[in-house]
Amino acid sequence: MSDILQQLAQVLEQRKLESADKSYVASLYAKGLDTILKKIGEEAAETIIAGKGGDNQQIIYETADLWFHCMILLANQGLGPEDVLNELQRRFGLSGLDEKSQRSS
Repeated sequence: MSDILQQLAQVLEQRKLESADKSYVASLYAKGLDTILKKIGEEAAETIIAGKGGDNQQIIYETADLWFHCMILLANQGLGPEDVLNELQRRFGLSGLDEKSQRSS
């Protein structure tokens, strides 16, 4: 796993112990799952808009925001980036059509 993903995952875990008035991430945890999911939706929409705009720097910026908030969701659910990376590794070399058919069965 990328060092930065592991470092970020550790910080997100630490934020669970912090006061919501001192940490943005802690405030999201305190507000609960619906707020975290809403934020992911907002960031996904901003990523789509950036993609349509074609500015590579903006695409990178918005994708980073989206990934960050997805990592907050993972941490909130007791998961981490390694869980997603393991799933991507499982899929590696597998045709997208084959992978999709395995999910259906």
